[in-house]
Amino acid sequence: MPPPTCPPGTARTRPVEVGTGGHRPGIDGLRAVAVLLVAAYHIWLGRVSGGVDVFLMLTGLLVTASLLRAATGGGVRYGAFLARLAVRLLPTAAVVAVFTLVGTWLFLPQTRWREAPDGAVAALLGHTNWRLALNAVDYLARDGVPDPFQHFWSLSVQWQFYLLWPALVAGTALLARRAGRDPRRPLFWALTAVFALSLAYSVALTRENQPWAYFDTGARLWELALGGLLALLLPGLRPGRAVRALLGWAGLAALVLCGVLLQVSTAFPGYAALWPTLAAAAVIVAGSPGAPNTPAGPTTAPPTGADRLLSSRPLRYLGSISYALYLWHWPILVFYLAATERDLATPVGGAAVLAASVLAAAATTPLADRVAALGRGSGPGRGRGPGRRAALRGTAVAMAFLLPALGAAGAWTGAQAAERARWDTLLADGHSYPGAAVTRGVTAPPGLPVYPPPALAAEDAPATYADGCNQTTADAEVIVCEYGSDRPVRTVALVGGSHAAHWFPALEALALEHDWRLLNIVKGACLFTDAPQTYKGEPYTSCARWNRGVMAELRRLRPDTVFTTGTTTSLDSSAGFGEEQVVEGYVERWRELGELGIDVVAVRDTPRFGFDVPECLARAAPSDPVGQADPGACTTAPGDSLAPRSPLKGAALPANVTALDLTDVFCDADLCRPVIGNLLVYWDASHIGATFMRTLAPELDRRWTRAAPRRR
Repeated sequence: MPPPTCPPGTARTRPVEVGTGGHRPGIDGLRAVAVLLVAAYHIWLGRVSGGVDVFLMLTGLLVTASLLRAATGGGVRYGAFLARLAVRLLPTAAVVAVFTLVGTWLFLPQTRWREAPDGAVAALLGHTNWRLALNAVDYLARDGVPDPFQHFWSLSVQWQFYLLWPALVAGTALLARRAGRDPRRPLFWALTAVFALSLAYSVALTRENQPWAYFDTGARLWELALGGLLALLLPGLRPGRAVRALLGWAGLAALVLCGVLLQVSTAFPGYAALWPTLAAAAVIVAGSPGAPNTPAGPTTAPPTGADRLLSSRPLRYLGSISYALYLWHWPILVFYLAATERDLATPVGGAAVLAASVLAAAATTPLADRVAALGRGSGPGRGRGPGRRAALRGTAVAMAFLLPALGAAGAWTGAQAAERARWDTLLADGHSYPGAAVTRGVTAPPGLPVYPPPALAAEDAPATYADGCNQTTADAEVIVCEYGSDRPVRTVALVGGSHAAHWFPALEALALEHDWRLLNIVKGACLFTDAPQTYKGEPYTSCARWNRGVMAELRRLRPDTVFTTGTTTSLDSSAGFGEEQVVEGYVERWRELGELGIDVVAVRDTPRFGFDVPECLARAAPSDPVGQADPGACTTAPGDSLAPRSPLKGAALPANVTALDLTDVFCDADLCRPVIGNLLVYWDASHIGATFMRTLAPELDRRWTRAAPRRR
């Protein structure tokens, strides 16, 4: 996200200063190039450009220079510093957040409504990056329509930087003054330490868990520290004309090509992010005016240098509105793509998105400037009393924008809670929503709205996710959670990946009915086998470690039965298998359990739809409360993911294994339907909802008893 157009505490009419190098009009142009790269790559290429890394570096440069001037002058006033930033940044952010909430309601499917209030709150309170980091490593996170608030992650990183940096600069300056030294040298070494430690952490974390690292402030801090180091070094850098021309154009070319030559979204922010940040640093050094009255002074800029282009009036203007342009372009693009049902913009449509974003930024930036001026007030603002009054005034103005936006998000959250309560009442009668009971001849009353509604479908996951009992794809620790009876007559362990996990609600119902203890031992996307597995095309090493730990736990716990998936379906060939099968290593693992005296129930995997079922229903029949106006719109054929005959039939299974197949509950001969007995079966593209699964418990009990009566 672009840094503030001016260093904190300066008016818009005051020239930007870096170190002691004088006015830097080229920085506005560099901002313009960076924000245009971000927007263009998002709009037409669906990629990440590296432009955000430039913004982070520029933020470090400008803020470090501003804080250093304050520290060597009257001192850094922490409250006033944050108040000036808040009044400068929050009004535009609040307006964009409210616009995004309204646009989500108007243009996005109901399946995206539940997340919108949380997205707005995270954006405005500065923790979007951590929200996205948690989502990035969530195996069950939704694909499809992008989060219209996700671009606020870089603003969140910057807010966390703003909280830390004044203390670092002011503390270093204070220690230097007490030692009678110039604060620049100790500050240089302090920033060097931050740069080195953060970069090392970034490289290691990117290698180990890149999705998390992308949003981790600690893994990004080195980019801001690099800007701070450049602010300290720039006054002493006086390259000649030829060097400046070469640096400028080479840096600008490298910056433009970064997103083409590197896969930024999967390689950053490790050492690969040095490319755009160093490229931008080269451009800044190329435009360095040097010391006054020297051959490298302001009057000797190379006539063919990149800084001449960056100092042009159009680019300087775009740079001046770059903060607002960055905030506006993403939600406008998301709503355009949702309305046109496209993954990428057309040339004309993309141009319209960019034009609309520029117009919105051009309209909101002057208003934000006036609000910022109001927050600063008039007068010199010097002295402790006036400084405190200015901080309070700025905070009050910022809150005048922040609180209504948070109120709008809170009101939507309240409306969703009321809707959930209404649905709970509707569901409680026990007859209107028989779900899987229709397979036993129970009739579902016609004309009722489907439950859960698409907007609330994502909340219908098994309770084990909210309880923190299902291991993520990133970690290998074995988590064992106990449910069911306190005085069990039998212990059943549910083991496997997420397609084992969605049987939990049915098993919990049986555990409570039959006085079982139910152990939940689940890890996302991890099959219960020693065979090598992949996740998103990469070796799934944490799964292998988890599997070894699971066997150690089962040897210790010795449950009576392990309930797990006996086959695996997939629509994704990158997972290592392209059709339903008994995966390599399953039978060997079951035989190993038999040697421990543990029975195994191997249930056939459930069909996959290949698309988000609730989102499809929301799009296909928005005016139909039942969501079945077109029965073929959101169905799938059994053969799309299932074998014609269960691979468990005829397989040489160990004597301790009972095979179950409940496919006929989900599918008839031709179709697998998204709604059965007025209940929405799936809460995403392939995972069964908890409400429907609970209605399946009696049928699971009947078939289990019939298949293995003596083991029950």
